[in-house]
Amino acid sequence: MTSYNIYGVGNALVDMEYEVSVETLDRLGIDKGVMTLLDEAKQDDVVAALADAKCHRACGGSAANTVVAIAQMGGTGFFSCRTGDDETGAFYRDDLTGFGINTNAGAKSAGGKTGKCLVLVTPDADRTMNTFLGVSADIAPEDLEAEAIASSDYVYVEGYLVSSDSARATAIRTCELAREAGTKVAFTLSDPNMVKFFKEGVLEIIGDGVDLLFANEREILDLAGTESMDDAIAYSKTIAKQFAITLGESGSIVFDGKAQHQIKPNPVEAIDTVGAGDMYAGAFLYGITHGQDFPTAGALASRASARVVTKYGPRLSTAEITELLVA
Repeated sequence: MTSYNIYGVGNALVDMEYEVSVETLDRLGIDKGVMTLLDEAKQDDVVAALADAKCHRACGGSAANTVVAIAQMGGTGFFSCRTGDDETGAFYRDDLTGFGINTNAGAKSAGGKTGKCLVLVTPDADRTMNTFLGVSADIAPEDLEAEAIASSDYVYVEGYLVSSDSARATAIRTCELAREAGTKVAFTLSDPNMVKFFKEGVLEIIGDGVDLLFANEREILDLAGTESMDDAIAYSKTIAKQFAITLGESGSIVFDGKAQHQIKPNPVEAIDTVGAGDMYAGAFLYGITHGQDFPTAGALASRASARVVTKYGPRLSTAEITELLVA
């Protein structure tokens, strides 16, 4: 019997969420709808420009959001990351462990600054992220816990790790340790810019193939080098035994290794798409590690991701989670 449903590895970023106008993004020269890496000085300039706006903080990062979602639903998780020895890092670790998630986040926290992600939400519910990785970029294979990986159902690796040499090496080593231990490997492409600018590194992490791939429509089309979803699905089957592809308002497609299933969407009035993909992955992984088949897990993931976009931030309340699980 395993100790954890999911062993996540990713960037430890304190999400700082602001509601802004499209005009504000234009004025600040920020590309809308994608994640852009910034140095600390540039990020501080953006924060200063938003000084009058309300800010909400939460422990974040793609994989962290997914592991939190699983824990909220009653699953178990371990999260490896790197935080700094600062107030932001202490906040991150406390927030994470408050969800009952085990972590070694503070093991390498001597010096350095914890990463932060400015999440800028526009009235169309789109989210734009400006990220300063801080010591997160220095995550290294020695930050991994081999015993925890071996005692997990899945490792879950975020695509954002491709953007630094050290983090990419950590992602690759995570997959190696998992395969050696017989633990399944789940990988998420995370963001179109990761595929656009780091495609070779993404393919290096995927290696000979993963057990479960998560992607949205734009990410998988770009990775496959096509504008045909049929071709992208065929390509996905060459790099993953199973996959889940989200299609926005059109729902999602899941492939269980034998059959492909269309998952219907749950139409809602979206106000903030932050964490939608992370929530989808978390609910889906919770489902398949708790006896659900792919169509059932996909339906749960669809409901969960639809619910989270109706509110600000990447989290749902305990009551909302309970409603999803009994639906």
